Amino acid sequence: MSEISDKRMLSSLSNALRILRSYSMDKPSQGITEMSSSLQLGKSTVHRLVSTLSNEGFLVKDSETQKYRLGYSVLALSGVITSSLDIYTESLPIVRRLVDSVGETAHIAILDGEEVIYVMKIECNHLVRFLTHVGRRNPLYCTSSGKVLLAYKEAAFIERIIDQGLIKHSSTTLTDPDVLRQHLHKIKQDGYATSYEELSEGVHSVAAPIRDYTGQVTAAITIVGPKQRMVRSKIPFFVKKVRDASQEISEKLGYYRR
Repeated sequence: MSEISDKRMLSSLSNALRILRSYSMDKPSQGITEMSSSLQLGKSTVHRLVSTLSNEGFLVKDSETQKYRLGYSVLALSGVITSSLDIYTESLPIVRRLVDSVGETAHIAILDGEEVIYVMKIECNHLVRFLTHVGRRNPLYCTSSGKVLLAYKEAAFIERIIDQGLIKHSSTTLTDPDVLRQHLHKIKQDGYATSYEELSEGVHSVAAPIRDYTGQVTAAITIVGPKQRMVRSKIPFFVKKVRDASQEISEKLGYYRR
């Protein structure tokens, strides 16, 4: 195979993966035109790649809307990933106990590129629930889990996030770079992070770091709830609960404090 053919094949593979990654809970189905526009690819290219992905079961076409959704081949792969993730298998019973003890929803989140992504969500029994889901991505600097993950990254990474711009999502979002740097420093000192309506109005959350056997922070565990229930006077209670859970999960992953 020639070098040109190799490059074309790699380009096609890259674009096919971009198509799959463009799906989310917020965008479960898409048409050819929509994909072409959002990914800045020609319609003929998108149509060819979508046809291949459909033949392999990664996409399914809805006969009524003529749009495509993810197929069962993706589900099969996601099941393999979920069952093999140490963070998932080791933390599941601990997160369930945490939710039972605090009466609020809890997440496990990891860093994916320059965003925080949720890999587990256990909901509480309250009628008021939150529009989060496994696979959802959020900015690092305005969620408690994202700030935990960001705080333990190297300075160059933090500066890269700041240089991209700190968009104001609510009236309390931290948009001053110096204030954010100080805030992240305090998170490392305290061992937890809070978010008071920094991403969504009316939502408070508390997060703590999860470490692997090397001591590196690889994930965060979060308690999230409405500000009417997670009032500031109760935050120390939630902090203790989430830190206890994070320590227990870290120990399950082989981390022991010296």
